[in-house]
Amino acid sequence: MKNFSTFREEQFKKKPGLREAYEALGPEYELIAQLIRKRLNKGLTQSALAKKIGTKQSAIARLESGNYNASIAFLEKVAKALDAKLVVSIL
Repeated sequence: MKNFSTFREEQFKKKPGLREAYEALGPEYELIAQLIRKRLNKGLTQSALAKKIGTKQSAIARLESGNYNASIAFLEKVAKALDAKLVVSIL
């Protein structure tokens, strides 16, 4: 059975442009992973997090699935509710 890394590398070789598209999504998926990890470490459900920031559970679900282009203000609310700090940079 192949692991994901092997499968991914095979696909990159087969499909021109796939690696670039995959890497372009990296920062977005990393942010999502950090949010989910922090929420779970805090023992919060999506509903509980939503309640803390005054939104609906579906907004948190869309954010965590990558189907929501959140504003900086919204991300700041989420970070504060998770006792975290939002840091944005352009390098």
